[in-house]
Amino acid sequence: MENRGISGGTITAIVVVTVVTIILIVVGLVIFKRRKQKQEIDLPTESVQFDLKTIESATSNFSEHNKLGKGGFGEVYKGMLMNGTEIAVKRLSKTSGQGEVEFKNEVVVVAKLQHINLVRLLGFSLQGEEKLLVYEFVPNKSLDYFLFDPMMRTQLDWTMRRNIIGGITRGILYLHQDSRLKIIHRDLKASNILLDADMNPKISDFGMARIFGMDQTVANTARVVGTFGYMSPEYVTHGQFSMKSDVYSFGVLILEIISGKKNSSFYQMDGLVNNLVTYVWRLWENKSLHDLIDPSIIEDCKHDEVVRYIHIGLLCVQENPTERPTMSTIHQMLTTSSIALPVPLPPGFFFRNEQGLNPLGQRLEPGQSTSKSFACSVDEATITEVNPR
Repeated sequence: MENRGISGGTITAIVVVTVVTIILIVVGLVIFKRRKQKQEIDLPTESVQFDLKTIESATSNFSEHNKLGKGGFGEVYKGMLMNGTEIAVKRLSKTSGQGEVEFKNEVVVVAKLQHINLVRLLGFSLQGEEKLLVYEFVPNKSLDYFLFDPMMRTQLDWTMRRNIIGGITRGILYLHQDSRLKIIHRDLKASNILLDADMNPKISDFGMARIFGMDQTVANTARVVGTFGYMSPEYVTHGQFSMKSDVYSFGVLILEIISGKKNSSFYQMDGLVNNLVTYVWRLWENKSLHDLIDPSIIEDCKHDEVVRYIHIGLLCVQENPTERPTMSTIHQMLTTSSIALPVPLPPGFFFRNEQGLNPLGQRLEPGQSTSKSFACSVDEATITEVNPR
């Protein structure tokens, strides 16, 4: 009787073909995924991809002499292209776990934005382990360089500070409302405000920015990133961010620009752990807001105008985000003195009578870092990760 079964050789051949097919499919998926990841950086952008050798030549191979500064995700170098264009190159750290996320975010977000009060992305380079962002060079460093130095601060008269506040306002308003995207910056602070040759402000560092849908008003994250002192209460404690969390940061900036002092510099006053918004709120209650004005501008400013700006700053840092004005309303308040301002409510992170407490209820000595779940210090340290309650 004829044997109709399948021979051992046939079975072996079928197994080999199946295994080879599976391997080819897996390899194909890996290649496809890698190409897709690269396309996710390349395709949505409208900026130029620079050759690595061009950037190395422009920065003298990233020489120390050309280094402008160092941030949480890497270093920034000054350079000059062959056509004479001055550039600033952000070289993302090869060891930073967040470098790739930040890189993609900045390329995708900033390439779609064009505004006089936003730093302009000229292009990027992505070769091997190198991830480089190429920006226009802004000659006067950042706002904190002037504002928090006793000598440099004297160069910022009230007219200049008022113009800086106005420029930042217009830049954020563009991000929130007037660009083709709705952008939440999430890390507005003095060191991220660059100053051009005419001391006009340019908002920079969009590595933590988020794109919102046009009808979207709020989002939540399990990974809170930002800088302590500028972050809103709802963002720190619940991971909730929105345009109103940027408004809170902007309010802190207004108060710093007028006082010439860092938010963190108020942490130990009169034996109490303190902060800038608490200090200003106490001045409000005592009807002595004039005491906040930086002595170096007190002679050349209209006190009523400056007090109005402080009032607007307090409206921005109110604890409840719904009580904070939108950037369009803030712009109107700053430019039209006839608009009546509402009475502010107590600010977020207002230290009441509890001594030695930080906003999350943990006891904290000035300068001391908090627990692992809230890994930042009371200075201007950038938070890399927080697990919100």
